Amino acid sequence: MKIVVLDGYTENPGDLSWKPMEALGELTVYDRTSLKDTEEVIKRIGDAQAVITNKTPIPREVFDACSSIRYVGVLATGYNVVDVAAAKEKGIPVCNIPTYGTSAVAQFAIAMLLEICHHVAHHSDAVYAGRWENNADWCFWDYPLIELANKTMGIIGFGRIGQATGRLAQALGMNVLAHDAYKNLALESDTCKYAALDELLQKSDVIALHCPLFPETQGIINKDTIAKMKDGVIILNNSRGPLIVEQDLADALNSGKVYAAGLDVVSTEPIQGDNPLLNAKNCIITPHISWAPKESRQRLMDIAVENLKAFVSGAPTNVVNK
Repeated sequence: MKIVVLDGYTENPGDLSWKPMEALGELTVYDRTSLKDTEEVIKRIGDAQAVITNKTPIPREVFDACSSIRYVGVLATGYNVVDVAAAKEKGIPVCNIPTYGTSAVAQFAIAMLLEICHHVAHHSDAVYAGRWENNADWCFWDYPLIELANKTMGIIGFGRIGQATGRLAQALGMNVLAHDAYKNLALESDTCKYAALDELLQKSDVIALHCPLFPETQGIINKDTIAKMKDGVIILNNSRGPLIVEQDLADALNSGKVYAAGLDVVSTEPIQGDNPLLNAKNCIITPHISWAPKESRQRLMDIAVENLKAFVSGAPTNVVNK
């Protein structure tokens, strides 16, 4: 079996091993493949039976041109880069990695929140710049310092990652309001309750997005929903960039309606220079790295290999286009 990895660098920049996948067939790994040149994708797949992608699109034209494809593995949870309908028509299973990054993504959401609350990096830089040494007082701070205990975090999307973020928030003394289409009432407690979206928007001091990108969630943070929020709310998004109407959030940050935002994702990635959030006040933007701790990427690699093994054995798992 010929196996082609179209864009392996972000998953494995050199600190992991492809050997377990090599054991399953003749493996070719490309660090990067053009996101826009379908002909390059077709050429690189060639007569391979198994195709592994992270963000390289595999549209219908690729399936039509590469008749040898029997399996597509996605090195991510999201699989919108693959035309899953076209794959299904041809009997090709598309398999994703659903659970590898739960702890890492939840940890990163809280890391962004704590940075907003304390501006640790800024104040450390200030010390190294000599400002503490030359300060008239024994301490100083340049931003409001925020204590999270007894504040409320609203979590939109209360699946595995949302629940993990909720547990961390509760450990910090916060109360959690959760909004999800599917409720598990066993998760409710004195400090964790399900809520309708409007109630969550109105009562939350911090709002974290952990929902998938569906038509009904695209742009769920917009000028109308922001208007329902508390003045000075904090917004966190390390789920999917298009959940936010970026100009609306930028306007709310600049007006002070939203105190701060922590974002690990944006609508177009890599970020474009004209993104309005680049000029917004109190906005932390990181380059989509919530998923990227080595431990998380190793789990991703292990599951990708197991997915391919399951396909070879005739019982594919994590199939998203059954």
